[in-house]
Amino acid sequence: NYRGILNWCVVMLVLSNARLFLENIIKYGILVDPIQVVSLFLKDPYSWPAACLIIVSNVFILAALYTERRLAVVSLHISPDNTFSFCQVQAILLCMCVCVSVGGVISLGVYTVLFLKLYSYQDTNRWCREIRQAKAKKMTRSFSCPSVAQSNGSAAHTHVSYPGNLTHRDMYYFVFAPTLCYQLNFPRSPRIRKRFLMRRLLEMWMVPTIQNSMKPFQEMDFSRMVERLLKLAVPNHLIWLIFFYWFFHSSLNFVAEMLQFGDREFYRDWWNSETVTYFWANWNIPVHKWCLRHFYKPMLRNGVNKFLAQTAVFLASAFFHEYLVSVPLKMFRLWAFMGMMAQVPLAWFVGRFLNGNYGNAAMWISLIIGQPIAVLMYVHDYYIIHHVNTT
Repeated sequence: NYRGILNWCVVMLVLSNARLFLENIIKYGILVDPIQVVSLFLKDPYSWPAACLIIVSNVFILAALYTERRLAVVSLHISPDNTFSFCQVQAILLCMCVCVSVGGVISLGVYTVLFLKLYSYQDTNRWCREIRQAKAKKMTRSFSCPSVAQSNGSAAHTHVSYPGNLTHRDMYYFVFAPTLCYQLNFPRSPRIRKRFLMRRLLEMWMVPTIQNSMKPFQEMDFSRMVERLLKLAVPNHLIWLIFFYWFFHSSLNFVAEMLQFGDREFYRDWWNSETVTYFWANWNIPVHKWCLRHFYKPMLRNGVNKFLAQTAVFLASAFFHEYLVSVPLKMFRLWAFMGMMAQVPLAWFVGRFLNGNYGNAAMWISLIIGQPIAVLMYVHDYYIIHHVNTT
């Protein structure tokens, strides 16, 4: 029984990080003050073009809804996702021209999620139209569309069928729901649990300094580069874990509880991953389900072999990782893209040569060391472009 050893590790971890926390507060003070950020936005909202772009996204949402309504009545030779993709390009160009880095990341994140949602929305409604047309040929009125089993408390919610789902209420429910895959009838919880909601809200309110890492990189001092990398690895990983808990557990559960959204499977036990592929399939379930439903399985149905389909999924993921970093920073470096594509040979190596605890350790090492390398690369290049070259 190693329970006492585990408790000792937790106590040592808390004490060491408490010292680090106090040292940083004394040395640097509070680097990010939320009150100042809110006051700045309220004082001069026109200096935040990203917020305006997020508001404009409603145009694309309504355009997709009205296009689907027309397609439900007549047969049109247009594709809603193509219309939205054109609007997406315009939003990207606006972000590159006027958005600062932080606002650009937020707005591009919103537009990326919206793109995936609307793609699923038009895909699902297209399936419903095809089923309805096939049923009409057989002179029957009944047909079914993608849906899931209802939860025990969902009887109070009206069951809808196509095209009765093409309403503003249904569209905006899906836009705010913590899922990327559209369904006509989502699983619903019977009520909003106020205590559960308050706990998730409190959890949602719960920057490492990397400027010192620039000098070793400029001087190409390899030993100092490794030292800075290892120094950044642990706090960077802790920040990532805090973000994961805040977003996938607290925030998504908070939104789901508000909307009485019944499907709460936002992640699985990725921390027990013994292969790289298991980690990527279980740490972000909404994205994984979207990739399976709208990308991976359609490729398999079209005759693409499994390995090429998996590589294509990683390629698409690598593109979006690079896209969400390079555009706000206004520089094209491919560090995130190469980091994601490196997961393909790593997954093959771990799956073939490492098993059990060794595979799990390899997953943790790649997660803890890989992210700081990408962070340092981008920060170094951004620092060189915006500070060294301008002086």
